[in-house]
Amino acid sequence: MSTETGAGAPILCVVGARPNYMKMAPIIRAFAVQHPRLPTLLVHTGQHYDAAMNDRLFADLDLPAPDVNLGVGSASHAVQTAEVMKRFEPIIDQHGARAVLVVGDVNSTLACALVAAKRDIPVIHVEAGLRSYDRRMPEEINRVLTDQLADLLYTTERSAHDNLAREGLPAERAVFVGNVMIDSLLASLPRAVPPGNLLREAGLDPRIIGDGYGVVTLHRPSNVDRAEVLGPLLEALREVACRLPLILALHPRTRNNLERFGLLGGLDAPGLLVLPPQGYLEMLGLMSRAVMVLTDSGGMQEETTALGVPCLTIRENTERPITVEQGTNTLVGIDPQALLAGVDDILTRGGKRGRVPELWDGRAAERIAAHLAGWLDQHERLS
Repeated sequence: MSTETGAGAPILCVVGARPNYMKMAPIIRAFAVQHPRLPTLLVHTGQHYDAAMNDRLFADLDLPAPDVNLGVGSASHAVQTAEVMKRFEPIIDQHGARAVLVVGDVNSTLACALVAAKRDIPVIHVEAGLRSYDRRMPEEINRVLTDQLADLLYTTERSAHDNLAREGLPAERAVFVGNVMIDSLLASLPRAVPPGNLLREAGLDPRIIGDGYGVVTLHRPSNVDRAEVLGPLLEALREVACRLPLILALHPRTRNNLERFGLLGGLDAPGLLVLPPQGYLEMLGLMSRAVMVLTDSGGMQEETTALGVPCLTIRENTERPITVEQGTNTLVGIDPQALLAGVDDILTRGGKRGRVPELWDGRAAERIAAHLAGWLDQHERLS
């Protein structure tokens, strides 16, 4: 057997963007305590490259510093994907790879999966089978193609298996293990930063949120790159803030577009508390004590469901349908009136409380480590 894929080589674990860190942290820990231990090499592609925020998130999640940073940085989807591929392949040559493990649906996920598949190295995809069925989302393209390349597909919900079957993938490749995002959430919750601390640090009076507050994040291009969408959404948020204080963690892309469209002044509204982007423990503290969350984030749909906090998702679709069917999530689209109606329902009737989905119990990474150890041994015996 080639040393490239032999049992002595590490599993290359790839992260590229902030949501990947929450998924990878419990996996790295579970691999380290698996018997026999599963050696890893943590590769950061640098797709998100805010050094200060990266360091903060790694520390928050107790995730070791990357063994390799490819330093790719920002670019168009095509250039970024190609650059990750160019820089990732020499890492395989240098260190070998027993397998390549990728998480989620960012460009780095697809790029590294493609390199591994062409080198006949097993591809392991964590969070497989999720579908929005909206090909306008770049993440949807990444999800579909990565699943087609993967040898082993770990899923967060049973509906993912139906999606994979419709796309012709053999059932034996897919294993339902639960949600590693929730592993990180449950492990980190005791260390979550109280909201009052954040407000004090920002020079705001914590008494403003004494009777409750909502949390807002907006960053998806479909919501923030067009003035005709972003403007009405901002007006709706201003109206909500008259009834319930809103803490808005403002994404740099959103801030830049508000300035470009001449809408930045709209943030100056009573009850609208604007903070810079926050670390993981800070956001966890904000969400866990909120009356509601208004977001277009995929991960926050899952986190609010696990926390039992009503969530209004400002999107027309979701790749995480279980958060709607079983959890606390409601899709309101980009119609400001639908958003306001959803807010009214939560304020007057409490909104959706739902239940925590199956196997969202904080042990998904343990199940992955136990299964993968046996799978790799069998795969190598048959190779």
